[in-house]
Amino acid sequence: MGKTKSKPIRRSSYTLIKEGIEFEQNFERNKKILGNTMPSKKLRNKMAGFLVQAKKQEKKKQEMLKK
Repeated sequence: MGKTKSKPIRRSSYTLIKEGIEFEQNFERNKKILGNTMPSKKLRNKMAGFLVQAKKQEKKKQEMLKK
């Protein structure tokens, strides 16, 4: 398991998801979606990684509900 992301990373990631921005399970694609809007490269990468993790959890939850 990796390190747990800080609260600001999680909070802002969920805010972006609620705004309707479509993220994917691909780190590189999420990084491009976030683009130059992030104040730093490190923050952008952390958010992109967390969004991948969140999308995977969401997909897994949906699959469990189908069964």
